[in-house]
Amino acid sequence: MKNIIVTASLAWITTFSFAQDGKVNFTKAFQQQNTGRSRVEINEVKELVHIMIAVTKSGLGNDDMVQQEGGYYQDVLKQFKPFQNEPIIVTFDSLLQQNLINYVFLTGNAICYDFNSDTLLANKVFILPADEVSKFKITENPISTYKTAIEDFAKKSAFRQFYAAHQSFYNNIISDYEKNANLGKQWKWLEHNFTTRISSYQVLCSPLINGLNYTGDFKSGEFTLIQMVLPPISHNVKWTTKLTEAINTRSIFTEIDHNYVRKPSDKYVKEINEALKDRAKWVDTKVYGTDYYHNQLKVFNEYMTYGVFLLYCEDVFKNDPETLKAVYDDVNGVMVKHRGFIKMKAFASYLTTLRKANKHKKIENLYPTLLQWCSTQ
Repeated sequence: MKNIIVTASLAWITTFSFAQDGKVNFTKAFQQQNTGRSRVEINEVKELVHIMIAVTKSGLGNDDMVQQEGGYYQDVLKQFKPFQNEPIIVTFDSLLQQNLINYVFLTGNAICYDFNSDTLLANKVFILPADEVSKFKITENPISTYKTAIEDFAKKSAFRQFYAAHQSFYNNIISDYEKNANLGKQWKWLEHNFTTRISSYQVLCSPLINGLNYTGDFKSGEFTLIQMVLPPISHNVKWTTKLTEAINTRSIFTEIDHNYVRKPSDKYVKEINEALKDRAKWVDTKVYGTDYYHNQLKVFNEYMTYGVFLLYCEDVFKNDPETLKAVYDDVNGVMVKHRGFIKMKAFASYLTTLRKANKHKKIENLYPTLLQWCSTQ
């Protein structure tokens, strides 16, 4: 079973969710190798697909889908743009024009293959992990469908040589994650504050990812793998070290904590539906992206996703009021102004107060009282 959250950046980040039964094969050996571990990877076949998308007309015209700043992007254009009229690139472009969700079907299923010389070989772990997005469902892996054409493009464009030549650059991105993302700290905090347990985390990164991110959880028996598709770590010369940590924590934390927030919410669907029955009080339906939160459960879970992030910051940055204020201003301001979650400030304030009064309780045990407050708004 797999559930996925997709995030697409507008002025900031707009989140919409989808669920699916992704096909995976987590052998005992795979589970043993990954239990209790997190890793960051720039997968070779997935990077090839990101590059192919980057030189489509859709990719060239969408700097939210494709990161178009920096030397790496210029390297991509120099080597691969001359091949933008190849039939497979035209095909990818037509798929993206039909539905942007094909970005996920293409990049999300690229991990199902590995290179053996110039040939793509199906791996035994991931079979069809990205098969359903909201109402959109596929039954055949698009990488399998276009396998020969993708192999031909990779060979003609000398992709494998390009990938090898940029290996040190990729390694620096991975090291930057390990230094600044603090995934292990987030994981430990979430499992201390919720009863949900996750076996392993995987970050699939690309220098070409910008605002369109997605997250999935794959479950096999007692083993659960959370897989996040994210851009590299963000840096800004104006940010302090702590603010750099906070900003980059947010991008990861608000992906993975869906998996902790969602489970207790499912126990209180009736109460959530009643407490948020007047949806117009909670989201400004005129703001683009709010239509992805078409029911009370999705609205509540999104409030909780960012509310729990602020609780995390309350613990981690409690001795740094400047950073804490910047985080609150950022989350509350953008959630209200750009994402249409008009009660974010009040919601976060009450949740923080409630948590401080119940420090020794799991966050999921605060849901009934929180929902009572929601029902009075």
